[in-house]
Amino acid sequence: MIAAGSLQRHQPARVAGFTLLELLVVMVIIGLLAAYVGPRYFSQIGKTERGTAKAQIEGLARALDAFRLDVGRYPSAEQGLNVLVTRPADEPKWAGPYLQKNVPNDPWDRPYVYRPMSGADDFELLSLGKDGQVGGEGDAADVSYR
Repeated sequence: MIAAGSLQRHQPARVAGFTLLELLVVMVIIGLLAAYVGPRYFSQIGKTERGTAKAQIEGLARALDAFRLDVGRYPSAEQGLNVLVTRPADEPKWAGPYLQKNVPNDPWDRPYVYRPMSGADDFELLSLGKDGQVGGEGDAADVSYR
């Protein structure tokens, strides 16, 4: 015979975990944080690209100034920026290379625009921005030197 006290009801063991409601609350909180932080993060990317273009243009301008000190003038439009790394056959005073690496593209993977000004005493150097068109606003604005 089984004693009356020996029959005990077994309560199911409680399983550790999250309920569906708790998971939904956490997902809503993560969604709200992403909605708040996301736009701020992506707006910083445009600022970073413009800052990179500005820094590269300033470095190219210093290299162009060094070229001018050696040769006596800025490169012609035909020579372009490649003259900063490759010695032209018709430049005996060239003392480059004036850049450690090849001429970089802008942050949007387009070549920088180099234009010598009249009189060969000045130049214009620019990136056409994200849209690759002259002018623009915000991320699409040109980044220029001089």
